[in-house]
Amino acid sequence: MTVSTEPGTMIFEQIATGGCQSYLLGCADTRQAALIDPEVSQVDRYLALAAQDGLTIRFLIDSHTHADHFSGTQVLAKRLHATRVMHRAAPAPGLDMRVDDGESILLGKLRLRVLHTPGHTADSMCLQVADRVFTGDTLLIGGTGRTDLPSGDPAQLHASLFGKLLKQDPALLVYPAHDYKGRSHSTLADEIATNPRLQVRALEDFVAMMRNLNLSAPTHLTEALRTNMSGGKTVAQMLAEAESQVPFMAMTELRDRLASLSPSGTAGTAGSAGSADNCGRLIVLDVRERDAYDAGHIPGAVLLPRGQLELRVNTVLPDPTARIVTCCDFGRISTLAAATLHEMGFARAVALDGGMKAWAAAGLPLELAAVG
Repeated sequence: MTVSTEPGTMIFEQIATGGCQSYLLGCADTRQAALIDPEVSQVDRYLALAAQDGLTIRFLIDSHTHADHFSGTQVLAKRLHATRVMHRAAPAPGLDMRVDDGESILLGKLRLRVLHTPGHTADSMCLQVADRVFTGDTLLIGGTGRTDLPSGDPAQLHASLFGKLLKQDPALLVYPAHDYKGRSHSTLADEIATNPRLQVRALEDFVAMMRNLNLSAPTHLTEALRTNMSGGKTVAQMLAEAESQVPFMAMTELRDRLASLSPSGTAGTAGSAGSADNCGRLIVLDVRERDAYDAGHIPGAVLLPRGQLELRVNTVLPDPTARIVTCCDFGRISTLAAATLHEMGFARAVALDGGMKAWAAAGLPLELAAVG
């Protein structure tokens, strides 16, 4: 969408991911663009929109450290060589630009003015450009950001709202980082008049209100804070990377191969949980713990718990040319294990497509640990 503004024309796209809102805005004259609050699951969508609009994304901006979703700025920065931007109070490492109150980000003929608005988090900021303000989680439509998460402070939020943000032009369009009711935007004037939390203007009353909201914690709180604050990877990212590195074998394919390779329909050479001598045979490597293995495993599978893989692999799997199929309960840990084996030089390691729960539910053969 193209929006006429002063001093230049702005190209503007709003992207919703559930309740999360991201914004792509670009200068129509220079085709330079900024992406505000990108979510990691929408990376390809952002790139497609930028290509559709003929934009080059120069800046990747997080309005604050998110606690309820995973920022896409790190992934996008690697792909685009774009500049990652946050407020200078942000704990995230590897930022290319740290901004502060009153400063501006130049985007062709557009100017994104920074308003430091702590409260929801210490690093929260709003960005005002032309006729609109991107309020992050400082101000929502009909609400405000919560203050009960790490670095939140209700008194600071009160100051940010009543002492700064709400003193801007009332006609400014409000675009928040979240909205769960399908609304695209509001205005400062509308929020001042109708937002229930903004009717509580006295500091003590506002602080008491914010401290007694009794909100449930975001679903991905710990992981989102960990990855967004440290630049680390999410579990989903690690699994996706592992899935891109290793092949998979279907359960029925494994069953048939085991039946053809061994008269007894077992893997490996000895039904031992301690070692595997390949001898040209298929090795099923069970990476669960001993109790799960003893309760039922693929016949002849070799036990090597994932937590011991790197330390014991040379003993348990002496032949790096072995064809290995890793398995676990649900197929996730075995995928990570197969990727690790690849990194260690076991080029023929693959993961079972599915897990032992699905194997048992399909009625495929199981072997119990010997008693005594």
